[in-house]
Amino acid sequence: MSTKHPIIAITGSSGAGTTSVMRTFDQIFRREEVAAAFIEGDSFHRFDRAQMKQKMADELSRGNQQFSHFGPESNLFEELAELFATYGATGQGRHRKYLHDDAEARPFGQPPGTFTEWSALPEKTDLLFYEGLHGGVITENANVAQHVDLLIGVVPVTNLEWIQKLHRDKATRGYSTEAVTDTILRRMHDYVHYICPQFAHTHVNFQRVPVVDTSNPFIARFIPTPDESMLVIRFANPRGIDFPYLLSMLDGSFMSRANTIVCPGGKMDLAMQLIFTPMIWRLVERRRQALAN
Repeated sequence: MSTKHPIIAITGSSGAGTTSVMRTFDQIFRREEVAAAFIEGDSFHRFDRAQMKQKMADELSRGNQQFSHFGPESNLFEELAELFATYGATGQGRHRKYLHDDAEARPFGQPPGTFTEWSALPEKTDLLFYEGLHGGVITENANVAQHVDLLIGVVPVTNLEWIQKLHRDKATRGYSTEAVTDTILRRMHDYVHYICPQFAHTHVNFQRVPVVDTSNPFIARFIPTPDESMLVIRFANPRGIDFPYLLSMLDGSFMSRANTIVCPGGKMDLAMQLIFTPMIWRLVERRRQALAN
């Protein structure tokens, strides 16, 4: 953790909705005039798209049906931890981009599914913001979580997460239900060992819980809307959280535990604005005071 160069990380599984949360933070940063260095978790995958396809085929041929994007064999955990440590100490570091599609790849003159070259982060940023799968991962060789000043988990209940992934991958990537189901099954071991444990280290968790039937996510025709959900917000340390204020601003909300608010799912963006804006103020103000001294 760093006073002069704070780090915020959003962590969650594929299909959890971390990208939507990133847009909320982008709004806060622009409104509050906070200069953030953005890091996408996909840029710390070990293999590009073609390499990953070949690596997965190789592993399957050896009988390994658990090789996935979630585990240490296919990610640069040590390099991510090093970036966080370097940024926390100096405000600098090196990063790259993963080019998901033609629109992202065209300005770089590269095919989609590849990485850009490593380059220096922008100068004079107020904080580093990470969004991806492993913002709080801890392994024998890498401890990413220890460097994060504000770690946020986005964790829909499992069936909702699968529904969101199924619909996204079928609509935007052209995958069949069977192909997405195979991916979910292949990732389960790494999901249990490298995704779930992160949420024991988060400072705040956001979990969306549908109030409609999601018993069989593999035949669901529609993704439950925010208004068909409740949002469970858990604070690891409730000290300093103004719960009466939050309850008054989030209509229909209540407290289920001393550190947990439940509110309508459609209030997620508002809840994040209310909760994280003052937290970002404090991080930036601490930074300015430390630099002044």
